[in-house]
Amino acid sequence: MNAPSLVSKIRFCVAILAALACGAAQAELVIGQVAPFSGPLAPTGTHIRAGAQLYFDAVNAKGGVHGAKLRLATRDDGYKAEETVKLTRQLVRESQPIALIGIVGTGNVEALIKENVLAEAGVVLIGARTGANSMIRPVNPWIFQVRASYAEEVDRVVSQFATVGMTRLAVFYQDDPFGKDGLASAEASIAKAKVELVAKGAYEKNTTKVENAVKTIAAAKPQGVIMVSNTAASAEFLKQSRAAGNDAQFIALSVTDGPQVAKRIGAAVAHGFGVVQVMPDPNNRGVSVARELQETYRAAQPKDIELNHTLLEGFVAAKVLVEGLRRAGPNPTAKRVRDALESMRDYDAGGMFISFTPGNHAGSRYTDITVLNRDGHLLR
Repeated sequence: MNAPSLVSKIRFCVAILAALACGAAQAELVIGQVAPFSGPLAPTGTHIRAGAQLYFDAVNAKGGVHGAKLRLATRDDGYKAEETVKLTRQLVRESQPIALIGIVGTGNVEALIKENVLAEAGVVLIGARTGANSMIRPVNPWIFQVRASYAEEVDRVVSQFATVGMTRLAVFYQDDPFGKDGLASAEASIAKAKVELVAKGAYEKNTTKVENAVKTIAAAKPQGVIMVSNTAASAEFLKQSRAAGNDAQFIALSVTDGPQVAKRIGAAVAHGFGVVQVMPDPNNRGVSVARELQETYRAAQPKDIELNHTLLEGFVAAKVLVEGLRRAGPNPTAKRVRDALESMRDYDAGGMFISFTPGNHAGSRYTDITVLNRDGHLLR
């Protein structure tokens, strides 16, 4: 065999191997999630994951995205910011995800930003479980939100209180970047509404040590209390506040799951407790994305997963990401996914519209207030 013939055969083999490698890469797209699947916020991380997985499974059953199947790779950070950073780096290194989804917690996402994890990896994060102003302004080129900001949630609560004549308000908040962001928004909103902030009380992150906050806020006798807190702490604070004789109206931001509060402390104690929602009612057959979730949920029957707003949030985030992947075309790169998301204008996710631009990655402004009834169910 002469040299030119050998060189030609080698080049042919290299071309075949490259084509096979390309085909293998196209066969699967990995989406990464680092979230709390243990600890007090386990229900939040678990339901966001389940919502995303339900949608990815439905897409895979129809052939995937441009022929590529979607695989969700997850890590449990226990809601600890240092673990979020470590495990996100590990996941990016080992699984090379095309995107990240559903990371939970303001402090956790802020740690990723501070440590430059997203920029170094060159990968977008969509549907982070935080509405902090730091996620919105200035625009982070790697983070895309599908929920309203905490400031918008707080404005809705203060407006509701002011509408019914409540002028003495208090704030219960988590002592970390999440809680302090909500507190700052509450202080600004209360001042704008020309009502009075009579007390504020904090609790330590990842705990239910609310005793001091209960005493401080109850002593001030507020008419309404804004709660910038997670489910476990919200439940304990509400229970102890009622026992202390605090008969104020309590409304928590969307990171609290109302029905879980009722399960923890009993429907009788939780009756009348309000929760802001940044997703439509998942049981509403009149909203097409909720109806789509209901049908997917019934078909899959996921174990130990409830049909709730958090599940819908994961489902919507996955739906928006998949639309971005479709627009990015076959064999997408992370940059093409980012560009595709930034070009998304008034995307109808099913009665919920999402818009991004290069100068705005806050995709939704939807807010609503729900209240627990005597049976522990949410009503509008």
